[in-house]
Amino acid sequence: MILFEVRGFVGLVTIDRPDRRNALNGDLCRELRDVVVGHPELRAVVVTGAGSAFCAGADLVTRFEPADASAGSPVVDTFRPAFEELLDAIVDHPAPVIAAVNGAAMGAGMQLAVACDIRVAGPAARFAIPGGKLGVHLSPRNIWRLAMLVGQGAARDFLIAGRTAGIDEAVAMGIVQRFAEDPLGAALTIAEEIAASAPLTMRGHKRSLNLVAEAQWLSDDSRAEIARLEAEAFGSDDLREGVAAFAEKRPPNFLGR
Repeated sequence: MILFEVRGFVGLVTIDRPDRRNALNGDLCRELRDVVVGHPELRAVVVTGAGSAFCAGADLVTRFEPADASAGSPVVDTFRPAFEELLDAIVDHPAPVIAAVNGAAMGAGMQLAVACDIRVAGPAARFAIPGGKLGVHLSPRNIWRLAMLVGQGAARDFLIAGRTAGIDEAVAMGIVQRFAEDPLGAALTIAEEIAASAPLTMRGHKRSLNLVAEAQWLSDDSRAEIARLEAEAFGSDDLREGVAAFAEKRPPNFLGR
């Protein structure tokens, strides 16, 4: 479930699914999005995870469903549309959104943190996007956001070489802006400082920085090509093999088709 509380002008959102290391499914994404969209009056928002993880990514148990009952039918991603709407809502929220990364931020969990304005992380934080081990391809927006944040070199390390970055590496790469032994406490302190600042200035600066980033957004042709590559990956036998191998706790045998 998603827990939400308001502390003055600050909203605290907690992904409360510690038994699944706060893995997200479509319903949770929609619930979290509704919280963010439903409170435009807030001056700052903090997002964190319950227990020892920030977010372990998408819940692969429920993510993919066959398009129909026929053998070899393409799978339908029940997670991606809701997840993309959630990240867009975080980016578009008028107030700054701060990720308090208390532990692993893997796959969709790292993408969630990247979509936030500021990331505060603790000593147990780890970041990775292991899509290549599953056959999962990121969307154009998420590839762009990652490359904008960490640069081409580090983005290639994550997406192609499957890098996992601990807290020291994450700080050095610029993924994490603040290190704290208590990341939630530190994130709330930052949020309170932001909330005490001039609201029009804070909202204006966030919107202005978004516009600067958008000026470097991909061309229509580039977005279309990435979308085609994404669709090819999601319609592949390799994706089925990656998900099956994950469920069966064995190494995948990818054939490139």
